[in-house]
Amino acid sequence: MGTTQVSASEEQVENPTPDIHPDRVVFRLPDPVMSMAEVNLIQEIRRPRLGPPFEFDGSDWVLTVPRPNADRIEYMLHLRHRDGGEETIPDPNNPVVAPGPFGYKSVIEWSGYAPPDWVAADAPSGDLVDTSIRSRTLRSDLRTIVWASPGASVDDSLPLLVAHDGPEYAEFSGLIKCLEVAHHEGRIPSMRAALVAPVERNETLSASAAYARALAYEILPGIEKLANVPHGRSMRIGMGASLGGLSMLHLHRHSPAAFGALFLQSGSFFRQRYDKQESSFPRFRRISRFMGRVLTAEDWPHPIPVMMTCGTIEENLWNNRATRDALARQGYEVALHENRDGHNWIGWRDTFDPYLIDLIARMWA
Repeated sequence: MGTTQVSASEEQVENPTPDIHPDRVVFRLPDPVMSMAEVNLIQEIRRPRLGPPFEFDGSDWVLTVPRPNADRIEYMLHLRHRDGGEETIPDPNNPVVAPGPFGYKSVIEWSGYAPPDWVAADAPSGDLVDTSIRSRTLRSDLRTIVWASPGASVDDSLPLLVAHDGPEYAEFSGLIKCLEVAHHEGRIPSMRAALVAPVERNETLSASAAYARALAYEILPGIEKLANVPHGRSMRIGMGASLGGLSMLHLHRHSPAAFGALFLQSGSFFRQRYDKQESSFPRFRRISRFMGRVLTAEDWPHPIPVMMTCGTIEENLWNNRATRDALARQGYEVALHENRDGHNWIGWRDTFDPYLIDLIARMWA
């Protein structure tokens, strides 16, 4: 659910590195037998992602990186061995790691960073139902976890939060726990959340008209059969990160009655002007066409509250700012919070409270 300190029994760290300074970080990887030909940092600060390279000082591979505009970064090391082998690994000398769909990454946390208070809080657990919803349009079953606030009855008619990449949100960002703590503290009302897993994520969440139809006319009605949701779009909030955020905005413009508010994190709102580095993405043109219509529209007849978050070192920051400005011009109640992190599950987690919690409270108080 968050940053983890690996114990010495799991990872032997005699001299923990990196050496973190207020304005820089010094990485060091010992190589006393000179087994490596090259060491590179893999980072999310700037392009290219591979690099800069370390320098060998006779015993260690060393790299100094200026502090970016962030309080926290995630990284990996790419090693090229003298025998020709290559591997990408977390930093073996850094005990702080964060989980993700593709494994653990090493973490740098500067002084002043702290996880949200709710991460360490206790609260009663709600009920979970792990099920699936059939979509004829997509010719697939979508795994869907339905969570209900502690104490809720199956007959209770409750508002609904729908999250793209929902199982990952729960596992890597602690979304369900955040909702449980906020409910226990009386900050949000009783509610349900539907955590929807993707099907062919890069295809379906990339401004796909077929997926928008499936979500509006099959998946949401299927969820509402499982979760007793009051009538009216104001009783539903849509949520997503990266392509999941883009897809929620696309669904809203395709079917305005679907949601009464949106919580969009690091949305992949690609445009040629801002995102040439993403042009090799297979559905870049489709996304860019959709976002062109969004950004150039002078008004929109169905504006809703939209809360956006994005990391200060993300490439998506520029297109998120442009999207915020366009939605504001079109009459939306919209705000963008810039979090001092990158494009990762912990960065998204750290903005749930207060931004998601306040949106829920405002819509359903």
